[in-house]
Amino acid sequence: MNTRQLTRGALALILAGGQGERLHPLTRDRSKPAVPFGSAYRIIDFTLSNCINSGLRQIYVLTQYKSFSLDQHLQRGWNVFSYEAGEFLYRIPPQHRVGQKWYEGTADAVYQNIYLLENSKPETVLVLSGDHLYRMDYGELLGFHDAHDGCLSLAACVVPRAEAHRFGVLEVDTSGRVVDFVEKPTDPRPIPGDTDNCLVNMGVYLFDTAALVRELCADVRRAGSHRDFGQDIIPSLVAEGQVHAYAFRDPTNGGPAYWRDIGTLDSFYEANMDLVSRAPGLDLYDRDWLFRAWQPPVPPAKSVHGFTEDGKLPGTVVDSIVGNGSIVSGGTVERSILGRNVRVNSYSQVSDSILMDHVDVSRYADLKRCIVDKNVIVPEGARIGHDPEQDARHFTVSADGIVVVPKNMDLTGLV
Repeated sequence: MNTRQLTRGALALILAGGQGERLHPLTRDRSKPAVPFGSAYRIIDFTLSNCINSGLRQIYVLTQYKSFSLDQHLQRGWNVFSYEAGEFLYRIPPQHRVGQKWYEGTADAVYQNIYLLENSKPETVLVLSGDHLYRMDYGELLGFHDAHDGCLSLAACVVPRAEAHRFGVLEVDTSGRVVDFVEKPTDPRPIPGDTDNCLVNMGVYLFDTAALVRELCADVRRAGSHRDFGQDIIPSLVAEGQVHAYAFRDPTNGGPAYWRDIGTLDSFYEANMDLVSRAPGLDLYDRDWLFRAWQPPVPPAKSVHGFTEDGKLPGTVVDSIVGNGSIVSGGTVERSILGRNVRVNSYSQVSDSILMDHVDVSRYADLKRCIVDKNVIVPEGARIGHDPEQDARHFTVSADGIVVVPKNMDLTGLV
C-alpha cells in the first residue's frame, strides 16, 4: 500500500490542552500550543504543518485550558480544508460525554472523545502533541507501521546516550520491537548496534484504531492509572509485545533529527535562538517543506535611519528575524527575533532577545537576553536583562537568567 493510501485511512488527534505552567507568564492568557514562536508562528503550527505536508487532512484538535487564543488562531490561519472532500480540522473542547470531569491525562483526553473514532472509523489514529517542534513526514511512519505486526508504532528521537537520562528511553531489540520503556533512567540502554545513541519517546503515537479503543477502555478499569499514554497505555502494550519504535533520523546524514519539547522558559528561548543561527536545526526557509501560519495584512518590515539631534542614526539588524510590519528606526537589533509591528527606536539596543507582536522599544532602552510578550511599551532609558537583582523585583527570571516581561505589562515607572 502506498503512502497516499495510508494517509487517507488515518485520523490525526492533536493534544493541545496543556496548561504549560513552566512557561508562565507566557501561558498566563493562553495554552502552551498557542504561545507565539519564531516571529510568525504559534507552536502548534509546526505539528499542523507536518500533518498537511504529510497528506493528513482529517484532524481533531483537543483543547482545554485558556483556549480562546488557540481557537482564534486556528480559525484565522487553518481554514484551508475541503470539507466537501472529507477533509476537516475541528476544535474539540471537553464535553463531559463520559462524566463530569476535565481531561485528567493525555489518554483520558482521547478516551473522552472516543465517539469521534466510532463515528469516523479510521484505520489508524495518529496521536500528536501540539507543543513540540520538529519536521516529520508522517507518511513514512505510516509506511513503517504497515510493514510491522504490532498495533502501535511510536516515533523515537535518536539522542546521544549522555543526554538520554532526561527523557523516557525505549529499549528495542534488533527488529525494532520495544521490549522496555523506562522514564529518565540512570543507565540508558543504547540502540542495538549503536552504543553511542539511545531512542527516546517523542510523544508521536500511531495506533490501529481497534487496539487504541480497546486499550483506552481497559485503562479506565485499571486501579491507580494516571490516564496517560506514557505512564500507562504504552507500558501495557510493550508488555504484550505490540509496540515498534520508528527511529526518527535526519534524512541527510542518518544522525539525530531536530526535535524540541517546549516545556520550560529556557527551552523556549533556546529553540527560538536556534532559528537565528547560520544553519538552524529547524529550517523555516526550506521551500520543499513550508511551515504555514496565519499572516495578518501588515506591510513588510523595514530598517530606516532615525532622526536625532546629531543627524541620522542608521537602523541596524544583524543575525536576526524581523516580523512583518516592524520598523527598526535608528536602533540596533542583534541575534534577536522580532514579532509583527514591533518598533525599535533611535539609540536603543536589542540583543539576544525575543520581542513579540506590538512591542515598542523607546529611545535609549537596552534589552538583553529577555522575552517581551505582546503589547508592551519599553520606556525610554529602560534597561532589562542587565541587573539580575532589579530584574527579579519586577519580572519572572528563568533558571538560566532569561528575563520575561508579561503580555500587556505597564512598565511606567520602571526607569
